Amino acid sequence: MTDGTNPPSNPQPQPAPGNGGYGFPPAPPAPAAGYGYPPGAPAQDGGGGFGPAPQQWAQGLPDMGAPVPPGAPGGPGFPGAPGPFAPAPDQPDWEAMADRSAAEKRKKRLWMIAGAVTVLALLAGGGTFLLMGGDDKGGNEAVDDKQSPTVSASPSPSGSKTKAPVDNTPTVKDDPTQIRDRSGKSPLKMGPDAGVFPIDKRFEIRTKGNENSYAESQKAVVDTGKSFTVSAHVWNRAPKGRQIAVSQGNEKSFSFELGLDQVNGKPAWVFRVQTGDQGAEATAVTVTGESPKMEKTFSTLTGTYDAERKQIALYVNGKKTGEAAVPGIFQAQGPLQLARSRHEDKWTAPWNGAMETVHTYASVLSPAQIDTFKPGRVDAKTKPTGSWLLY
Repeated sequence: MTDGTNPPSNPQPQPAPGNGGYGFPPAPPAPAAGYGYPPGAPAQDGGGGFGPAPQQWAQGLPDMGAPVPPGAPGGPGFPGAPGPFAPAPDQPDWEAMADRSAAEKRKKRLWMIAGAVTVLALLAGGGTFLLMGGDDKGGNEAVDDKQSPTVSASPSPSGSKTKAPVDNTPTVKDDPTQIRDRSGKSPLKMGPDAGVFPIDKRFEIRTKGNENSYAESQKAVVDTGKSFTVSAHVWNRAPKGRQIAVSQGNEKSFSFELGLDQVNGKPAWVFRVQTGDQGAEATAVTVTGESPKMEKTFSTLTGTYDAERKQIALYVNGKKTGEAAVPGIFQAQGPLQLARSRHEDKWTAPWNGAMETVHTYASVLSPAQIDTFKPGRVDAKTKPTGSWLLY
């Protein structure tokens, strides 16, 4: 170690040959053993002023030559002579060692700073990834509180929590004949000629347009005596005749139906409600709409009933196409139906095609909410009363 000052560097006087000075071969040691010599008989008077040479001091020390008497050239008291503990020329370079020690400390500090910066960058990167990650088609935050996934729900290094996986299975566990209700407890039992099929990352129910191709709940899902919204993403093979995608009623008549019909000799999307308990055509009220292409392409149909204003409306692909005033809606408490409707005690209007993202709400959704509907999802601000075939 050093205190920051350099060891003395005064030039030494050139010792005379033969006196055992620095840089010359050592002269034969004096009979009395002194400091730096092999042990011998200790001097009686202290051995030249340094006292007796203990055994542990003498062993292993380099041969320094004979001591120089006081006052002699190069000895103690001689002008310019070094002190008794002056460093020999072969001692370490203390200044260089101090420089190397300081350099090592600086290097360690730099490594520690670099390591801390790297850790902070990784933590910041992980948080950014969590903030910016996510797939629009991966799950439905409005329907399931569970959100998309990673391995566990333990906190990540950035402090945010990971998300649990969303179950997008379209059918009830251990029963592939029932379409799972993602929002409530109303699975839809399919008829023998209906089935659920995967398409890319989504699922759809396909129906053949006959009396055995449908799906129904066990009980009513929509309270038609109050405000409600019903919507479905639909596809049909050919827009001919009456084809109903979603309806609800009883054994006698429908309360509402949403689908396709012929209006003034042309195919049109329809939302129709029954206002009388006898189910007559004269007491039905219909609103209609069109789209540029109505066959072999998906369209989103949405019907609303405002119980306070006594008004129904139809939206096609998010845009309102018609509305009408009604005195009220027949409160038939039968099950919800897909791909058919009830009329004059008979099943009618079978749907020939496919559909997905069917959902119902116990309120009137606003035009802005309806306009932002996305296939595979439901409205993020209002919990649906039922939702099927989401992804």
